[in-house]
Amino acid sequence: MNQELFKRITIDPDICHGKPTIRGLRYPVENMLELMASGMTVEELLADYPDLEKEDFLACIDYAAKLTQIKSIYSLAS
Repeated sequence: MNQELFKRITIDPDICHGKPTIRGLRYPVENMLELMASGMTVEELLADYPDLEKEDFLACIDYAAKLTQIKSIYSLAS
């Protein structure tokens, strides 16, 4: 993973219930990935979200790609 892109994805329990977001803003990675999966282009997303940058969307894709490489997921005891 490109470390510069990785720095754009942040997790803060006080923002969006601790979901990964873009640069600490209230843009969950999950939502941006859903928009891209629906067919929106990065150019369209940039027009709709002018405070985001192309690299933010690349970071979302890179983050999702890394999640697919997880070998196992374990439930944590509550």
